[in-house]
Amino acid sequence: MTAIPERPTPERRRGPVVAALMLGMALAALDGTILSTAVPQIVGDLGGFSVFSWLFSGYLLAATVTLPVYGKLSDTFGRKPVLIAGIILFLIGSVLCATAWNMGSLIAFRVVQGLGGGAIQGTVQTIAADLYPLKERPKIQAKLSTVWATSSIAGPAIGGLLAGYADWRWIFLINLPVGALALYLTVRHLHEPGRTRAREKGDTARTKPGPRPATGAPSPPRPRVDWAGALAVFATGTLLVTALVQGGVAWPWLSAPSLALLAGTALLAVVTFLVERRAAEPIIPGWVWRRRPIAAVNLALGALGLLMIAPTVFLPTYAQSVLGLGPIAAGFVLSAMTLTWPISAALSDRVYNRVGFRRTAITGMSFALLVLLAFPLLPFPGQAWQPALLMLLLGGALGLFQLPLIIAVQGTVGWSERGTATASILFCRQLGQSVGAALFGALANGILTNRLADAPGDGLPRDLDSVAHALDDPAALTARAADFLRRAVDSAVDAVFLGAAGAAALCLLVLLFVAPRRFPVHQDPVPDPAPDTRPNKASDTATDAS
Repeated sequence: MTAIPERPTPERRRGPVVAALMLGMALAALDGTILSTAVPQIVGDLGGFSVFSWLFSGYLLAATVTLPVYGKLSDTFGRKPVLIAGIILFLIGSVLCATAWNMGSLIAFRVVQGLGGGAIQGTVQTIAADLYPLKERPKIQAKLSTVWATSSIAGPAIGGLLAGYADWRWIFLINLPVGALALYLTVRHLHEPGRTRAREKGDTARTKPGPRPATGAPSPPRPRVDWAGALAVFATGTLLVTALVQGGVAWPWLSAPSLALLAGTALLAVVTFLVERRAAEPIIPGWVWRRRPIAAVNLALGALGLLMIAPTVFLPTYAQSVLGLGPIAAGFVLSAMTLTWPISAALSDRVYNRVGFRRTAITGMSFALLVLLAFPLLPFPGQAWQPALLMLLLGGALGLFQLPLIIAVQGTVGWSERGTATASILFCRQLGQSVGAALFGALANGILTNRLADAPGDGLPRDLDSVAHALDDPAALTARAADFLRRAVDSAVDAVFLGAAGAAALCLLVLLFVAPRRFPVHQDPVPDPAPDTRPNKASDTATDAS
């Protein structure tokens, strides 16, 4: 088949589409941060304090387990219909959330939002790769990273203002104008000429050596969707993420619910493997793990999700319980990481164009490992600028690590495989976050239990959440007890950061011994998407950015 050269879209035509992508990403990025500060008002209005954590877990569950399904659908039917469906589903969920009458209904409607959010996250990243050639992709990725950085800073402030001076339901209603504009720009300006061009020219290229097909020859079969595989993937992911999110929180790890969920996950994983093995167009094709570059990045991004739990989940607790900061100030300590991440990502092309994707990622993760190891060395109780400085350095290191690997994977595949490949690495990253939350949560509570066994006096809390709540009311504790609890939290968070450093070391081992030295670059970026052709394999050639 004759390769169809990639024709970069003119900047003036890409502008509205990029705006649509950024608005769509803002919907998903603002969702969690804007809601977190309004939880007290929501619980006060609807009740359900014991299950409010499912406002976040339900969304994460739905968004994570649907990523592989949306990735395959975008490769089969195109990015545009999947993105439009995702935005519409997210907006429907937003309207439903604003009308919730109790905590159960709000959680259910958050799951609907998550179903749309999964489509938005994966498809936006894929369209970004479709729009820009390999050397220009850091531009759009830096813009998308800036959306996440801005959301992490502005989200809590907007959520607090709406909950305090209006009504918490407006947190969901403000999604409507943003989503409507993103939807308009997508429908009006997003075109996928590559698919049409590939269909018209690719068929000619394939038939050029032989005779022209006879009139009335049967047309290629319509795209087929592996709905059985999609259901199996969804069910397996649902059980696994539920077990990881709720284990050690809603029930003990060795209790009947945890063991039943894990056993069900193992059984469904076997069923999924058998279903996908027989499917003509599997949701999770085997080449995702058979190709060394993609498999290595999947593992590396899974390790990234694992280590990210340390700063995103445990640093705010450390800042409030150990340093004595308020919630807003604690949020700014964490947000320092989001300031340097997009800057580092935007400049990463100057590094990987010289030394390659793999060496750039190794450099970034090596610096991240040093930062994570430095955290336990901070003095007690310390000053707020000290962890903030470490977060600045960590953001710069991880920006240098993540973006080159995403671009590398997207560059190894053609159009018809890019959605699946992108979804696979995003799925592994989010699955790593779920595993990290379960693993490091158990580690932190284990350290606290051991430390509090020698606590001065009775009646002191015995888990991380209870300790944090007790330190919020210092009048209820003696000075000695408060100091003991702060030191216990400090020890627990130090252990978590050491665990995150272990995840960083594991990531480096993957990059050193699994990732290829040079990533192959696909030379046909707009292949024929017809379903009766085999997936295009990455070319063995490599560019200087490999």
